[in-house]
Amino acid sequence: MMETDKTPDGEIRIAVVEDDKMVREVLEILLNGSPGFTCVATYENGEDALAGLPSIDPDVVLMDLAMPGIGGAAATRAIREQCPQVRVIALTNFQDVEMVQKALQAGAIGYLLKNVTADELATAIRAARAGRPTLAPEATQALIQATTRTETQAPDLTPREREVLAWMVRGLSNTEIAEQLVISPVTVKFHVSNILSKLGCTSRTEAAALAVQRNLIP
Repeated sequence: MMETDKTPDGEIRIAVVEDDKMVREVLEILLNGSPGFTCVATYENGEDALAGLPSIDPDVVLMDLAMPGIGGAAATRAIREQCPQVRVIALTNFQDVEMVQKALQAGAIGYLLKNVTADELATAIRAARAGRPTLAPEATQALIQATTRTETQAPDLTPREREVLAWMVRGLSNTEIAEQLVISPVTVKFHVSNILSKLGCTSRTEAAALAVQRNLIP
């Protein structure tokens, strides 16, 4: 376990939760060598991460999903409950539908495979910090294949729901969407709930990925 409170101003603070020591060390070196990033903590399991992250307060967590003890999905859910401002990116070797869904349901804003390039990882971290989802193409495809709808069957979204969905794709919160559309956050929450139900999705990130994949918005 490594932790530090020293971070240059303006840099994105990142924590790594990964049980493979070599992968953990490579990510730490990569992040600290990338402009605008600082690796403030590394943990080898979910238990250590849950104990240490609240005091470290990172901006983004890179989360391995297949770990002994508390798994990555469970750790993600707990972290999001303890520190809702922290964004979690699932970083894994697996792309099966169930694992993708569990990670997104737990609150992960991104899902990347470990064969991701350094540039792709950096882009995903910046997007996560800004509240924008990033899914590996393989993960997106897995979600699409898991839906029971055919590609030709368009969801019955109202014009207003499509507007809300478009802002969801851009990573805006309910409050921010309300400001853009000049409606109340409660109304936005109602629309988001309807959108998730109609798309058969369990999270905003999953809905955003589906919207882009199926061209549901302009």
